[in-house]
Amino acid sequence: MENLKNSTTEKSSLDDKIKQNMSKIKHKILVLSNKGGVGKSAIAINLACSLSEKDFKVGILDADLHGPSVAKMLGLEGERLTGNAEGIIPMNVFHNLIAVSMASLIEGFDMPLIWRGPLKAMALKQFLGEVQWGNLDYLIIDSPPGTGDEPLSICQLIPELEGGIIVTTPQDLALLDSRRCINFLKNIKIPILGIIENMSGLKCPHCGKEINLFKTGGGEKAAKEFNLPFLGKIPIDANIVNSSDEGIPFVLQFKDSETAQAFHKVVELILQQMK
Repeated sequence: MENLKNSTTEKSSLDDKIKQNMSKIKHKILVLSNKGGVGKSAIAINLACSLSEKDFKVGILDADLHGPSVAKMLGLEGERLTGNAEGIIPMNVFHNLIAVSMASLIEGFDMPLIWRGPLKAMALKQFLGEVQWGNLDYLIIDSPPGTGDEPLSICQLIPELEGGIIVTTPQDLALLDSRRCINFLKNIKIPILGIIENMSGLKCPHCGKEINLFKTGGGEKAAKEFNLPFLGKIPIDANIVNSSDEGIPFVLQFKDSETAQAFHKVVELILQQMK
């Protein structure tokens, strides 16, 4: 009975910490997709960096516990999370962008995380409640693919979420999955900020002609079908792959590229909704 009382007290204390932490963050945004391989993490990171370039204070939480990639894509691979009496100290990317990822807690880059749902839920609660996020303008949460434990836990733990951004690619199979994401958010009463169509067209480096490897316009079609904002198309760009591998965010390394401008346009549409 005493153990049960202690467990209940600890749970209540952590719930209070989450509320206190989240109250200091103006806007909380979940980036999600129903399937992997659509470039969701690259979208989340470059949106966060684009916001930080506009002098907003931004945090990014890598909620993909089984496949964390944010640390590597931000050049933080191998760095460890530390803490003090006040909680977990997030990793500093640059002056107004901080990040937290499970990759900075597990031993070895190739070690799998073999956890069931309750452990994953507790980890997310600790990331939200025990990390020293401080006063932020934006917290971008990179959710794992699908509509399972992690995104559901986040939506329940942060009822004041600004909303979700759904990332899809143009082909029909990906669009079917994006519709599932839309219905997931609608069922749990989370606002949908819009849809981003990633990998939409490739400009030939030799002739400049646009090649639609995965079709185009599918994300826009889904947005119209559900009467949702369409936030824009991000083309395939080999430099996104290279910058991710190098740990340098694309929008910072290739600021003047057409693809970086596409990211900035998406951010402007998001900012308009925040107003």
